[in-house]
Amino acid sequence: MDLQDQLKNLFPEHVPEENPETQETEKGLWMQEAPILCKYEKRKGKPVTILDGYTGADDDFKILAKELKKQLNVGGSIKGETIIIQGDYRDRIMKILQDKGFKTKRVGG
Repeated sequence: MDLQDQLKNLFPEHVPEENPETQETEKGLWMQEAPILCKYEKRKGKPVTILDGYTGADDDFKILAKELKKQLNVGGSIKGETIIIQGDYRDRIMKILQDKGFKTKRVGG
């Protein structure tokens, strides 16, 4: 029994209000004020795009990484608080994130 069910049992006549000020997208990803940093590096001679600065929940972070990899048809990983995408896809990634409502910032050349 989760918290919502317990609250319904304690207060059966209460109807929860929808809060229009929540900062979530239609898929439930946390929207943040600070921009997501999009960097380009070469690791072991191969280009990678690194996304850094997401402050939401870890589950949302994993969902965002999976969606990006799927839309770009490339591999990648999550290490700590960064998403590493194989290849130089800064422009496409920034466009996808801006379409979702995120603020982005290009770092480096």
